[in-house]
Amino acid sequence: MVEAAETVRDVAHLGRVELLTPEPAKSLWYFRDVLGMELVHEEGASAYLRGYGDYAAATLKLSAARQAGPGRISWRAVSPQALERRARAIERAGLGQGWSEGEFGRGRAYRFRDPDGHLMDIYYDEQRYRAPDHLRSTLKNLPMKYTGRGAAVRRIDHLALLAKEVAPNRRFLQQELGFGLREQVLFERGTVEIGSWLSSNLLHHQVAYVKDVHAASGRLHHFSLWVDNREDVLRAADILTENGVFIEAGPSKHNNSQGFYLYSYEPGGNRVEVYSGSYLVLAPDWEPVTWNEEERGTGVYWGGALPESFLKYGTPDVAASNVPAQSVSVFDPY
Repeated sequence: MVEAAETVRDVAHLGRVELLTPEPAKSLWYFRDVLGMELVHEEGASAYLRGYGDYAAATLKLSAARQAGPGRISWRAVSPQALERRARAIERAGLGQGWSEGEFGRGRAYRFRDPDGHLMDIYYDEQRYRAPDHLRSTLKNLPMKYTGRGAAVRRIDHLALLAKEVAPNRRFLQQELGFGLREQVLFERGTVEIGSWLSSNLLHHQVAYVKDVHAASGRLHHFSLWVDNREDVLRAADILTENGVFIEAGPSKHNNSQGFYLYSYEPGGNRVEVYSGSYLVLAPDWEPVTWNEEERGTGVYWGGALPESFLKYGTPDVAASNVPAQSVSVFDPY
């Protein structure tokens, strides 16, 4: 009997997401005052923030730019040795860009791009958050007290990336970074990979790749922040509305992931999800769940229908450049 190759377990979790914004002051207001994240550092054209439950010094970086979109997406390795192993694997795959240092709150990192062109890096050394006295929680196992400011998001959770082709990116994360495939959407009798959800740990997914209807590359569909329960998502809807923030979709429940969600746009143009629910994947021999056109439907388990913008809009906004969408079936890939 031939033994199966052991699964790579070198990536711990999503460490930090950088969002580019043409409206840095307004974007900072959205994440700090409306969603309740804590501003911990400012440097050059960037602001660094965190949720009250994030253990790292900073998990979101907002950087001023000409247009909205994803900046660098950072993954934390489980050890210095794991970092070296993954850097070598990425380099062998021909997608490495070399080492960098000097990022706030982190040590050296190995930069690379996924096959679709999204900029990423992997690192290990990280500065733990030490709360000042006025933000110290009475719970010793909570990095920072619950302030109740805005929606009071607890932590970063995942992001969804648009890709010209899903399969090469999914295979890259599986083969070079050791991610596990959780769910897929396959159309046309399983021949067209519309979306794949992957994770390196017990969370249902930390990244999703979804086919870009504009056949563009390197774009973001959404960035997601976690709250504890459905009631917190509903509370966020009230807070967004009271602050004049447009709600694109939700509150509703996905069939894929079973997540409870709410989508809005931060002032720079990036789509942001407030998220809860979902399920953990504990089985080491997990069999990916596959959905076809009929089973998947619109992707809404219950709740309001998703608007057309949910399929066609991403950042950077190529639709604003009059790039036509491909002729595909209308679906919610998320």
